[in-house]
Amino acid sequence: MYKTKVESSAFSSIGYNAEQQVLEVQYKNGRIYQYIKVAYETYADFILSESKGKFLHEFIKNVYPFVRIA
Repeated sequence: MYKTKVESSAFSSIGYNAEQQVLEVQYKNGRIYQYIKVAYETYADFILSESKGKFLHEFIKNVYPFVRIA
């Protein structure tokens, strides 16, 4: 999985596996969530968003199934 460090008050990195369409979000507190069946375009918009927390809440959280892995 390719991971990118991000400028965010809540997140330390965002990762994406295009083959499996899995988006991974690592919070600064160490928690890691993987969101399932996320299109590449959504990941790209997330990475480019000015407010990553707002984007996550509006377009990812409660839209895609997820698992907490850490």
